[in-house]
Formats: sequence, C-alpha cells, structure tokens
Amino acid sequence: MHEKHLYDYAVIRVVPRVEREEFINIGLMLFCKRQRYLRIQYHIPKEKILSFCPDFDIEQLQINIEAFTKICSGKKEGGPIGEFELAERFRWLTAVKSSSIQTSRPHSGFSENLDKTFDRLYTELVL
Repeated sequence: MHEKHLYDYAVIRVVPRVEREEFINIGLMLFCKRQRYLRIQYHIPKEKILSFCPDFDIEQLQINIEAFTKICSGKKEGGPIGEFELAERFRWLTAVKSSSIQTSRPHSGFSENLDKTFDRLYTELVL
C-alpha cells in the first residue's frame, strides 16, 4: 500500500476589479512539506477576464503571475523570497493580499500521488 502524504493547496485567482471582489480562478499551487513538493500551474482566460473588466491589463497579469511561478520554483529571478524554504514560499504566496492576484485560503488533503492530485484539482478548480 502506498503512503499518503499530507498536502496543502490554494487556488490562484485574478480579481479584475478589487472593489467588486469578483474573481476568476486562474491557477493552482500544491505544497507537501514531507515530499519537498511545491508545484504551480496557471491558465489565463483572457476573454473571461476582459468580460469582467474590458480595460484590464492582461500583459501585466502575465508578468505578475510569472513572478509567482519564479518564487514558487525558487529561481533566483524570484528575488529574496525565491530563496525561502518551500513552506515559507507557499505561506508567503498564499498570504492575504488586496491586489489583482489573490489566492484562496489553503486547503489540506492526503494523497498517494501528488502529481495526479494536482492534475485532478487543477482540472476541477481552474479549467
């Protein structure tokens, strides 16, 4: 029998107009301390975002979400936060923010296969 691993995940959301508090799910982060696993993936649905806010800056969103990716992967381009331990990076990325990119509160679960769990959650919650 395979060992189950405790994981946390958060949905990445774009909030086209922060004052309206409406959001669109665009990505997912999944973290497992025991397996030293931190994965992020996103998809920017341009038409959907622009239907909420026609003058939303999609190019800036792309730049900002790429910064999330660099921090998550620990790349040097992620700045000093990218050098944090995995758990610290996950916690920093999921901290409550009042900007156009936000995350859900973290949720926990158990998984025998983190990649399969990530793919299932990404399909269910983002696509």
